[in-house]
Amino acid sequence: MSHFELLPPQSHVIQEQPTQLLSQGSEFVVKFWGVRGLIPTPASNTSRYGGNTACVEMQVAGKHLVFDGGTGLRLLGKSWLQRQPMLEAHLFFTNSQSNRIQGFPFFAPAFMRENCFHIYGTAALNGASIKQCLYDQMLQPHFPYPLQMMQSQLHFHHLTSAKVVKIDDVTITTAIINHYQKSIGYRVSWKEHSVAYVTDLPNRATEVDQGCIAQFTKGVDLLIANATYAPPASRNYHDPDFHWEAAVDLAKTVEVKRLVISHHHPDDHDDFLDQVQVEVKSVFPKALLAREGLVVPIV
Repeated sequence: MSHFELLPPQSHVIQEQPTQLLSQGSEFVVKFWGVRGLIPTPASNTSRYGGNTACVEMQVAGKHLVFDGGTGLRLLGKSWLQRQPMLEAHLFFTNSQSNRIQGFPFFAPAFMRENCFHIYGTAALNGASIKQCLYDQMLQPHFPYPLQMMQSQLHFHHLTSAKVVKIDDVTITTAIINHYQKSIGYRVSWKEHSVAYVTDLPNRATEVDQGCIAQFTKGVDLLIANATYAPPASRNYHDPDFHWEAAVDLAKTVEVKRLVISHHHPDDHDDFLDQVQVEVKSVFPKALLAREGLVVPIV
């Protein structure tokens, strides 16, 4: 098993490969298994981008890292059953809202005794730990099998802002990205390469928050961020609160090499997202909208 520890805080063109397995020979590669926000959206007009909620896999120097456990985690689990006889992996949750954890009860590898998972997350707004949140959603009447039915080794780790996780020579740094939702972001660093996963950019961030997020994401090879959108009652495509500009502005400010915008709204169908893709690329050519199966090699 990999050696890992929690440490105290210390203050070329990438080619996308949409459907193939993680790139052979790549030592640091990212794959998207779920790119939808709020609620799963399976439909004929969401098939190109995908309807599963948030789940991103990173393979770094032989380590398996997963960010968020939306319904895309079920698909990731099925793929692991086909290619991994025994598995140790690290699951990082940005928050405990349903769209980030709802795939965990359907994560088949967690029910297999020979596997081992390290699970990281911060406390929810009500103070519940990530372990408690995952446990609660698997209680009757919500789910037929309690968390105790998972036979794999589950090791839970509580994270706070600026905590650093070391997994051998891979470093994962955390920061609070959205104080209102108490959501954390992750920066994964290995050698001179890095990826930032910040998918809860707020509609209106304070100057202090903007500065912290910029510092946290500065100069990464790949920035994975969200577009912001208004609450359901007031949402429309022309509302100034619904924008991808925040992600693009951040990417420009911190001089990232590539930007992927994920967590698409359930109402955003494929044709609409195609239009957004054209608009985004017109102002930031190194940007891309996430879609299920997208593979981005870092090195």
